[in-house]
Amino acid sequence: MDARERFARTMAHKEPDRVPIDYWATSEINARLLKRFGLASQEELLQHFDVDFRYIEGPRYIGPAPAVHADGSVEDVWGVPRVQVDVGAGEQAGAYREVLHPPLEHAETTEAIRDYPKWPSPDWFDYDCVRDQVAEVRRTGKVVIFVGDRMNRCAQLKPAMYLRGVAQILEDLVLNPEIAEYLFGRISEFYLEYARRTFEAAGDGLDVFMTGDDFGTQNGLFMSPVMWREFLRPGFEALVALGKARGYTVMHHSCGSIKPIIPDMIECGLDILNPVQPGVASMDRAELKRLFGDRLCFHGSISIQQTLPFGTPDDIRREVKERFDTLASGGGFIFCTAHNIQVDTPLENVEALFDAYHRFGRYNA
Repeated sequence: MDARERFARTMAHKEPDRVPIDYWATSEINARLLKRFGLASQEELLQHFDVDFRYIEGPRYIGPAPAVHADGSVEDVWGVPRVQVDVGAGEQAGAYREVLHPPLEHAETTEAIRDYPKWPSPDWFDYDCVRDQVAEVRRTGKVVIFVGDRMNRCAQLKPAMYLRGVAQILEDLVLNPEIAEYLFGRISEFYLEYARRTFEAAGDGLDVFMTGDDFGTQNGLFMSPVMWREFLRPGFEALVALGKARGYTVMHHSCGSIKPIIPDMIECGLDILNPVQPGVASMDRAELKRLFGDRLCFHGSISIQQTLPFGTPDDIRREVKERFDTLASGGGFIFCTAHNIQVDTPLENVEALFDAYHRFGRYNA
């Protein structure tokens, strides 16, 4: 059974030959694995692990050159200054670009936010390149996914947090609802057009459209379910509908504890939920499978916070087997980590992970 057949059966909630396998990792982990195995490219690494999915890069930015500030921060597509933060040391060194100053944090009116001079435009991207990206992945025979990059993916809450600040946008929901409504609407308007043009270029070659917006913390939602439905569900539903209208499978990434809004996501037409984060409140995997497993496919669930960085290969094997036993019955499950494999993960644990996927992920073993 090839990757596309395996994925189709999984999405139909039927058992394929094995659970489909996805791969998420930081660029530093990718580089270390390439060196470890003597491989020359990311594609060779994915083939080595027999991964079923490929992520296209998406539209190429051709807009105004990002502003660079004296402190070394560089603005992202939203005009948000980001500074490089180094983590770890030696072989486990890595880096992230973190928000320095939310540019709209101190705006007091909707008009001030409307007049923000750095709103991005969908015209700032070249979409023609998407056609070639899709064609290249199709030649591999793998499942084609579009999600964008970490700084620019179809979302609402995360960009609002970058622009307004985490505390301020959450305060707005209660004290300045007109500001929150405008901000989410403006962000949604951009991403709907950005996605529409991407889909037009991708045509029938794209299989999965993935959105990414963290609605939860370790202990619960960022806001009440009522507020999520009022402020964020309309934009979420519009993005899902846009993908479904093209015949794509739609996947959403949200870290954290989000169980109260999973029924809403299903009503909106969502097909795949990622990451089913372990170690957070009220996200019992067996219960999620029982309640929603006939209508939703689960993707992820392997711990990058505990098991991968701090566990032994035997711990990893036990976790993979437990995920298969809990989530894979009747199809509807895709192996992957709960987020990118981080730089503090020993490479032998990464090897153990993929060995375990193949060892314990077969339905007729």
